[in-house]
This record gives sequence, structure tokens and C-alpha cells, in this order.
Amino acid sequence: MKPVIGVIPLFDDKKDSIWMVPGYMEGIRRAGGIPMMLPLTWEKGDLEQINSMCRGYLFTGGHDVAPKLYGETESSLCGPANRQRDQLETYIFHLAWNDDKAVLGICRGLQLINVLMGGTLYQDLPSQFQGSKEIEHHMCPPYDRPCHQVKLTEEGPLFRLLGKRELGVNSYHHQGIKKLAPGLGISAVAEDGLVEGIYARDKRYIQAIQWHPEFMGREDRDSGKIFREFVEGCK
Repeated sequence: MKPVIGVIPLFDDKKDSIWMVPGYMEGIRRAGGIPMMLPLTWEKGDLEQINSMCRGYLFTGGHDVAPKLYGETESSLCGPANRQRDQLETYIFHLAWNDDKAVLGICRGLQLINVLMGGTLYQDLPSQFQGSKEIEHHMCPPYDRPCHQVKLTEEGPLFRLLGKRELGVNSYHHQGIKKLAPGLGISAVAEDGLVEGIYARDKRYIQAIQWHPEFMGREDRDSGKIFREFVEGCK
């Protein structure tokens, strides 16, 4: 039986509406899972019922994580946050953690997982992280191409999965991990030293990456492997 996988919705502030990048859903579907976009709610009873239906969760990209979640005052260069998403994902993550369900974080998903486990973020890489001047973290379209390299750590799950030391990745973000949360290991690091891949050391499958496999298309084997391993983890 195919696993049902909950996908966190994106939110359009101008249209006051939830939406979805097709690549998230297609990546899961091609890998053998059934993607289900979640409602933007934080009603605990509803989320617990949803949790009984889902074998894992994909934490998608989108809004900046609210700095108050990691104990900082919001900078003028921090992008808009979304309180509804922060609340939804916080509760879903704790449900998944307690039930040992698989979680894959992409972009914002990586940042949020780090924050929820006790880490912090650079609110704006160009102004706070010196290394961001060396490589392009906020690329222009098209997004289905690599714009910089990451090094995969030999002890991390990405190295075991992909069997290579370096990987070309696409990149579209202005925030990133500042302090790594306790309990997280590093699976990928950008050329400028920014952490771009993480995993929970004591969980069966909680992983996250800063880049965007959902934009790389079905021809990209490495992106396909990431989605397939995630779906297998949901089984």
C-alpha cells in the first residue's frame, strides 16, 4: 500500500490563499507515495486526525520563520513570516517526532526544523553571513539548474544515499542556519561554510536540505533518489 504523505501548504499573502508547487507533489507521487496537501489549521483535534492518516510529512519552502521562535527580535531585513504556518508546522513536527514518522524539510523546512529543535537562523544572509558574498544563494530563474556546490559529509545519510562527495544544487533563500540545534547532524555544507543539509541523529528519518529538488525535474537522478528514500522512510 502506498503511504499517504502530508505536504505543508504554501500561502499567498496577496490572494489570502493556500497554494502548492507541483514539483513537491510530483516528486512524492513518482517516488511511490500519495501526497496530500494539508489545510492551514492549528485545531489540535483536526491535526491529530490528519496525523492518523499520514505516514510522513514534507515541510515545504515559503515564508521566513518568525524570529521570536528562536528568541530574537525581528530585523528590518527579515522577510514576512506567517503565523498560521508556524503554528501548523510546530504542532505537526511534534506529532511526527513523538510517533517517529518520517519528515523531509526543504528550504524553509530545514530552517524550521533547526529552530524547533533549538537552533537559530541568520535572518538575512547578505547582511549577516560573510560567506554569502562568495556564492549565489538567491539565484534567478530558471531554477532547474545547479548554481553552487555542496560538500556531503561522509557520516551523513546523503553521502550514503548519493555516493558522492560533492553535489551541484539550486538555491533560492536569504536565510540559513546560524547555530545548529542539539541533536542534529550535518549532511551537507556549501562552499562558503553554510550548513545546507541536516538530519536528526536519534530518529529513523528526519532529514532536511536547503536546496530545491522539486524544481530539478524527473531527469535529475539525485533529486529522484532523495524523494524515493523519503517515501521509503514513510513506509
